[in-house]
Amino acid sequence: MNLPFISDKTFTKQDYPTNEFPKAEYDSCTFVNCNFSESYLSYVSFTDCEFLDCDLSGIKIKDTLFKDVIFKQCKLLGVDFSISSDFLFSIKAEDCNFSFSSFYGKNLNKPRFNNCILEQIDFTNANLSEGIFQNCHLKHAIFDNANLEKADLRTALDFRINPTNNKMKNAKFSKEGALTLLNDFQIIID
Repeated sequence: MNLPFISDKTFTKQDYPTNEFPKAEYDSCTFVNCNFSESYLSYVSFTDCEFLDCDLSGIKIKDTLFKDVIFKQCKLLGVDFSISSDFLFSIKAEDCNFSFSSFYGKNLNKPRFNNCILEQIDFTNANLSEGIFQNCHLKHAIFDNANLEKADLRTALDFRINPTNNKMKNAKFSKEGALTLLNDFQIIID
């Protein structure tokens, strides 16, 4: 499918649930204060794009490409990233809410989450190696058969990770965080 190519353009205060989002290849574009809630973004390509203060909750992203995409102060509730394109998938996020979203089976390519809410998110079978979870809330996040090798969770909060079900070689935790890794073993520490 040949899509129009849109480069170096800024979109401000667009309401895409009302106005259909144009299918295209977006390169080095910026989306500011846009509402994408429940929009169909399937088969769209985003490369080197930034989303600033946008609502992307419930977006439909089958085979959507996210390459070197940055999200800042965005709401991405209930987004199923597992069905987006795996090709060169790479995102960074700051001050965002990804609660109830899924990265099931996703190769996240050194993800960076800074001050994000990642509650009840599904990281089952995800490659999170070398990821950074700085000051992130991970309450009820699912880590099952995830690759957390060399991941940095030293400032992450409220996570529950079973080390026997996940790859964790050289992952970094604070002392308090490391103790939570023992929760599934029902060990009493005084």
